[in-house]
Amino acid sequence: QVQLVESGGGLVQAGDSLRLSCAASGRTDSSYTMGWFRQAPGKEREFVAAMSWSGGSTYYANSVKGRFTISRGNAKNTVYLQMNSLKPEDTAVYHCAAKRPQVGEYEYWGQGTQVTVSS
Repeated sequence: QVQLVESGGGLVQAGDSLRLSCAASGRTDSSYTMGWFRQAPGKEREFVAAMSWSGGSTYYANSVKGRFTISRGNAKNTVYLQMNSLKPEDTAVYHCAAKRPQVGEYEYWGQGTQVTVSS
C-alpha cells in the first residue's frame, strides 16, 4: 500500500507561483510512476504531469508545459509540482497519484489540495 498526502495549495493571483508537495509513504520504490492530476468544478479529472520515481522521465499536459515542473525532493519520498505563471483556468483540486509501471491506471491517490487563481 502507498499513502499520499498533498499540501501547498492556496489562493493566489494570476501570474503568481505555487509549489505543491506530495508526501509518499508505504511501499514506494524507484519503479513507481508519480503523477499530478486536477479536477475543476463541473469538469472531469485531467492529467497535469508525471515522472518516474527515479526522475528519469517527465511528462506534461500541453496546457501546463513550460509553466509547471514536476520534481522529486531530496528526501526521496516527496514529489513536487512547481506552478509558475498561474492562470484562472488552473483553478482546481490537485491530486497526487502513484502507480506501478506494469499497471495501466493509477492505483493510489491523495485527498487533494485546492488551488484557486483569481484574475
